[in-house]
Amino acid sequence: MAKVVVLPGDGIGQEIVPQALRVLQAVMADNPVKLEYEEHLVGGAAIDALGYALPQETLKACQKAEAILLGAMGGPEWDNLPAAERPEMAGLLPLRKALGLYANIRPIRVFPALISASTLKPEVIRNVDMVVIRELTGGLYFGDKGRKDNPPSAFDTLIYSDEEIRRIVRLGFQTAQQRQKKLCSVDKANVLESSRLWREVTLDVAKEFPDVELTHMYVDNAAMQLVRYPEQFDVIVTENMFGDILTDLASMLGGSIGMLASASLNGLKGLYEPAHGSAPDIAGKNLANPLATILSAALMLRSTFGLEEKAQLIERAVEQVLDKGLRTADLAKAGERILSTSEMGDAVLEALGK
Repeated sequence: MAKVVVLPGDGIGQEIVPQALRVLQAVMADNPVKLEYEEHLVGGAAIDALGYALPQETLKACQKAEAILLGAMGGPEWDNLPAAERPEMAGLLPLRKALGLYANIRPIRVFPALISASTLKPEVIRNVDMVVIRELTGGLYFGDKGRKDNPPSAFDTLIYSDEEIRRIVRLGFQTAQQRQKKLCSVDKANVLESSRLWREVTLDVAKEFPDVELTHMYVDNAAMQLVRYPEQFDVIVTENMFGDILTDLASMLGGSIGMLASASLNGLKGLYEPAHGSAPDIAGKNLANPLATILSAALMLRSTFGLEEKAQLIERAVEQVLDKGLRTADLAKAGERILSTSEMGDAVLEALGK
């Protein structure tokens, strides 16, 4: 029995995570090793119930579990709290730090059936298939920050160590070795000292991987190239804030951020979550797209439990659903039938033959 901690969190997390669990339970029904699911509070829901975004009980459960499936954190209900007490700052970032989840993995592939859902031309996105690897526990988000008076000012400190860069870049090279052997390291070495160190370390690590073609790209150019010629990328590796921005941009290559799964790893344990947020505008309305969460569950089976066949079953089921023209509101064109969150879950189960 392997333990999975389930953290629905806030907003649409309460609606999309149950659909992913339905799919996991169906696809794992005949597997000899069973998954045991243990649900806990986190984020705004935990603040409301217990006064803390990351309760100790939740953290301890996550530390003991083999994997964590997360929905979303945050929402306008908690925006009046001091910044350090909001769900994202007091829940998500400390959870990543405590578990040492230093690598965020976001596969970005365009489903043929969704080419028309993107705002980009079909010929630009048709063959997109890349992985973005983002450093997750360093950089600007975790450096010293604060405010000063006389005159009023604010500061955030961007700091990276040699080892923090080395381990994420090495993962980038290893991932590229398993794909098309092309790695693009994204930085801002023409301006930032931290990026100059990033590039130096990347060049040093590259000596261990002579079979991988390494290129460097400034982050502003990378943003432009993602919408100009995204097919050029195989694996991208970058620092925390740049990765945060670029992965959201890249999500639109596939038509919607509602299709983008992600894994946050520390080498042993993984936290799996959709790349989108809590979407408070549609929360509680059974409208959210659960496919990114379902695909995150497939990533969990592949990356943490080594169940490649089961992961592919889920991914093929999602593709079949899309090929049939079934769409949630974020993917539908004018006049198309719109499926609810639960109906999309039903459709994936049907495609699995469950």
